Amino acid sequence: MAHVFQINLSNGGVPKLAVPFVLVHAWGLEGDAHRELRHHGGEERAVCLYALERILDLQAEGHPIYPGSIGENLTLFGVDWNRLRTGTILRFQAGVEIELTRPTTPCHTIAASFKDGAIERVLHERHPGWSRWYARVLREGELRVGETVYMLT
Repeated sequence: MAHVFQINLSNGGVPKLAVPFVLVHAWGLEGDAHRELRHHGGEERAVCLYALERILDLQAEGHPIYPGSIGENLTLFGVDWNRLRTGTILRFQAGVEIELTRPTTPCHTIAASFKDGAIERVLHERHPGWSRWYARVLREGELRVGETVYMLT
């Protein structure tokens, strides 16, 4: 069963650090900030998601990535990353609901998480199914590590 493996926040930049719970609002996660607002944040990019399985696979390829190191707010486990599409809705156990808006475009700030700075390893156009995803918040609320995640569409 899919669940929230880790929730990650920062005062801007990476890595984002683990917290046990967070309040989720339309504009993002309470306590999370962004240095570059032209490319991060806002209602269409309120939450950034990534899969623990992808992180582990990238580590096996020799990349020094770890949960939160590439700026994702939610590290999820058990979600079929290959099925994600724009418009996919994820509902969390306590009621928070988000809708995927688009794959993210990696930037140089996450280069330290990749062997030889190879950020294109998570570029959707080159490696479909390996990118992080942005999402908008449909239903606000509290979110906790360990909550079950349901894929609705």
